[in-house]
Amino acid sequence: MKTLLTASFALALAAGLAGQQAPVPSAAPPPPPPDALRPIHVYIRAGLKSHGEGLHDYPQFLADWSKVLTEHGALVDGSLHFPDERELANVDVMVMYKGDAGYMTADEKAVLETYIKRGGGFVSFHDTLCGDDPPYTASFLGGAKKHGEVNFSAGEIKYAIVDKQSPIMKDMSDFSIQDEAFFKMTWAADPKIHVLATAPMPSSGEVVPQIWTYEHTIFGGQPSRAFVWMQGHSYANFARPDVQRMIFRGIAWAARAPVDTLVNGTAPARGGGRGRRGGGGF
Repeated sequence: MKTLLTASFALALAAGLAGQQAPVPSAAPPPPPPDALRPIHVYIRAGLKSHGEGLHDYPQFLADWSKVLTEHGALVDGSLHFPDERELANVDVMVMYKGDAGYMTADEKAVLETYIKRGGGFVSFHDTLCGDDPPYTASFLGGAKKHGEVNFSAGEIKYAIVDKQSPIMKDMSDFSIQDEAFFKMTWAADPKIHVLATAPMPSSGEVVPQIWTYEHTIFGGQPSRAFVWMQGHSYANFARPDVQRMIFRGIAWAARAPVDTLVNGTAPARGGGRGRRGGGGF
């Protein structure tokens, strides 16, 4: 009997060890890539309205585009003040539509440079790139203009698409809008801007870049991207479907997301939290 029990115990122990040595393989799929885990986080930096009806309507942009970008899958914050370090902590791209945004205090520049160094992106419209120190603003936007100079040309802006292969300008042909352009510009030299579209000035015929991208790196930091559309004097032009698609792609590009993320994105289901990175107008 003792021999029989010992043999039974040995057989049971062997079966247990065999089970440990041959675990059932997991059938779980691999995790999704990082870009698919969260939406693009946008911070809209707007300002107080500075012109007449239908012009330079920065507060309306903050209201409208907070909604539009949310409907296209973005996570949106924003304000009429310069954001602090806490507000920019998880932001992918700062979308700026504010007059003379080049004016910054030393503390604000320090916050901005921390954001740039970690690879934060920018999207700039119209006179956002105006200020007291054009070389500094051009260092992160690629181009800037000096406040106080007579430097605008209003009328029909006739765009020539220079880079038709750019994914930001996808399916866009040369087009015209009634707006305002700038021509006395300070340009970054190293690296230079990448021109997407130019336009002759309504007043002189001088051809000047009006849509461009810019990518640079602060020493020891990550590459930072900027997309600039120099128009937006007339607020109605933000509602053009072709301009909206260009802006969506410019934001995604500056955020280092797949370029059609916002074009194809949708708002997360109510109560469902924020989902994957991915329509609507106003």
